[in-house]
Amino acid sequence: MGRRPFLRSLCGIERPLPLRHIKSMSVLIPIGLAVVVGVFTYLTSARQTKRTLATQSSPLRNPALDAHFAKLADALDLKRLHVNVYEIDPINGLAAPDGQIYITRGFLKTYLSGEVTAAEISSVIAHELGHVALGHTKRRMIDFSGQNAVRTALAMTLNRFIPFIGPWIANLAVNMIAAGMSRKDEFEADAYATALMIKAGLGAAPQKSLFAKLDRLTGHGGAAPAWFLSHPKTADRIKAIEANEKRWTGTSS
Repeated sequence: MGRRPFLRSLCGIERPLPLRHIKSMSVLIPIGLAVVVGVFTYLTSARQTKRTLATQSSPLRNPALDAHFAKLADALDLKRLHVNVYEIDPINGLAAPDGQIYITRGFLKTYLSGEVTAAEISSVIAHELGHVALGHTKRRMIDFSGQNAVRTALAMTLNRFIPFIGPWIANLAVNMIAAGMSRKDEFEADAYATALMIKAGLGAAPQKSLFAKLDRLTGHGGAAPAWFLSHPKTADRIKAIEANEKRWTGTSS
């Protein structure tokens, strides 16, 4: 036995790894690391979000709103809906990873000032309940880590053909795909909210009237191309709500 075969046998290596296997490993290892980092980042972010919400929010207590929320709870066969106020100024509603529902102080101020109605606020809560019921908040962990893996693989591939610009294109492409997935979630949550509002006896009109006000309230004029936005265009959302309303009730208010 020659010296080289002996050394390979001693090390447990019968033959050198084929070049294609080495190249495959050079691609798979970064992707695997990207997935691990993505999951770790998401879990860290989720814990931080939970702590932030716990320290910067309080239960929402308003008799008029509570009466409307009670109708949503009845439609869901629940004793009560627990809604919290998140102490920030931007106008928004959100569903936390643990299923808790929040409305921002800025949104609550629009109700207290008379800019939006109790029924319109209820449509926001119904929408966020839709995200929870449809599993959107939990699925985002998988989406987040998966997007990192795709971004890494695509960036490495494109960088071979388009150095420096390739990773930028990969990041742009993945962001566009992620925005499209987010818009799909928003349409689904809108449909859930429409069904819940109708079942609760509040109807779909408050949902549509709120969307008609939303661009003005938030200051977003929709100037950016729709495919870069994580939320669909307001007009498209209203159109989808009207289609669902007509299908489920035979009318469109």
